[in-house]
Amino acid sequence: MKKRIAHLLVAISLLTAGEAFAQTTVITTTNVVTVTVTNVVTITNFLVKADAATNGVVQPPKNPWESSVSAGLTLTRGNSSTLLVTGGIQTHKKTPTDEIGLGADGGYGVNNSVRDVDTLHAYSQYNHLFSERVYGYLRAEALHDGVADLQYRINVGPGVGYYFLNETNTTLAGEFGSTFVNQRLGNADDNYATLRLAERFEHKFNNYGARVWESAEILPQVNQFNNYIMNAEIGIESAISKSISLRTFVVDNFNNEPAAGRQKNDVKLVSGISYKF
Repeated sequence: MKKRIAHLLVAISLLTAGEAFAQTTVITTTNVVTVTVTNVVTITNFLVKADAATNGVVQPPKNPWESSVSAGLTLTRGNSSTLLVTGGIQTHKKTPTDEIGLGADGGYGVNNSVRDVDTLHAYSQYNHLFSERVYGYLRAEALHDGVADLQYRINVGPGVGYYFLNETNTTLAGEFGSTFVNQRLGNADDNYATLRLAERFEHKFNNYGARVWESAEILPQVNQFNNYIMNAEIGIESAISKSISLRTFVVDNFNNEPAAGRQKNDVKLVSGISYKF
């Protein structure tokens, strides 16, 4: 009996060890029991892409930020004495359901010791896509223009947008919403609400590393339509290398009720170098 028990214990030990081998193992003990061990392989319809650099850990798809900085300088001496410095930074990110854009730019210029450019501008916009074409947005924007005697203007408001074109290299969108305006123009502080009607377009030329873009918006005061602001921009960018490009664009800001003694329309032509990272 003790001999049979010992044989049984040996069989159980071999059964446990057999799980580590990918083959069928047969163990026979005389007058006790015959044990057959097979490894079981389960195949499921599931494909995982493992990255050796992360020790096989599956990483979620990434949607990186795309950013650029730009700068421009114009300097003349002789019959005229002028200085114009411009700069800006932009960044944006797109995911399947969200889009985020942030940017800031500014310019300072002197013509024969007279300041003729003095601007600071910043914006942010968040879009949430409800479908491939329809989205809701929240936009905030701030502007200072010392030459136009605009100490500050802050616009904040929500709206809805629609992509008429939403392709890899081409986008065309229209937006409609409302905006709350807080500003100091001249010596007067003012707060009012406006409507916002806007459109924006961009096309990238993959073969040439270039792109063109344009945007326009109008913001009429809801209870006084003759008080309105219009902003427009059109530009072109051409690549010099993978990271560096030349950028030229025109900005037009129109205020139908400017500060006393100021023109309604301000147009700027800006040219400079952009670096992408």
